[in-house]
Amino acid sequence: MLVVKEKHELRTAIRRARQAGRTIGLAPTMGALHAGHVSLVEAARAAGDFVTATIFVNPTQFGPHEDFERYPRTLEADLKALDAAGADLVFVPDRSEVYRPEHATFVTVGGVAEPLEGAARPGHFQGVATVVLKLFNMVAPDRAYFGQKDYQQTLVVRRMTADLDLPIEIRVCPTIREPDGLAMSSRNAYLTGNERRQATVLYRSLKRAQELVKGGQTSADAVRQAMRSSFAETPDVAIEYMALADRDTLAELAQIDRPAVAAVAARVGKTRLIDNVFLGDER
Repeated sequence: MLVVKEKHELRTAIRRARQAGRTIGLAPTMGALHAGHVSLVEAARAAGDFVTATIFVNPTQFGPHEDFERYPRTLEADLKALDAAGADLVFVPDRSEVYRPEHATFVTVGGVAEPLEGAARPGHFQGVATVVLKLFNMVAPDRAYFGQKDYQQTLVVRRMTADLDLPIEIRVCPTIREPDGLAMSSRNAYLTGNERRQATVLYRSLKRAQELVKGGQTSADAVRQAMRSSFAETPDVAIEYMALADRDTLAELAQIDRPAVAAVAARVGKTRLIDNVFLGDER
């Protein structure tokens, strides 16, 4: 596995892979890797791609009072995990390699970027879209791999890719969960033992929504009420939002009469977690 820090090294390695007849698969990450990230590399490997992973804690997607400075950074362990998963190349740039000091150009995506995380974290998706487009330009992948756990992000990336006519296939891999259902997340490392137990309420509420819809319930209000009942049993977890939305547009639904997504964001202690599941056609 080749590890590079500069764009010219990255592009040289990519060019050689293409000359050898390889397609390029990209798994963008911010490090602090877990099995969810590894699954992206494995999916790219299964597709026969030259697997390129990136590790970059992107400052532009963090708000002024968020956790950029304390975000987990575990580079040595991350590189071992990527090597074991079969990555061919890892790009680990410094901030100055991604953003010039005078950087003044950003990407703004409308529509699917506006509700939920877009409303809760102003500027977040502008930072995400900008860094993803920059990585796409640096790597020029044939395919890029993202996890369903950040479902709204996958819609934002798809929208940007389509609107800007980028010749890149976006593949979304299933959320990887702990045995008790908690979605794997780098921020889980912030949780204390008690908070870790409480955090399972996010998935319990989502599973309740799935069960109701599978059983024939179509009233979004009834499903929300059941989800809130799950949270009522864990009063120390504060709901930030709870949505039952169209899977493609994220428009809120009154009736669950089409493929939908249930999404929640909540604070467990000081840690903000998100999760989602599909409703209806649960692929």
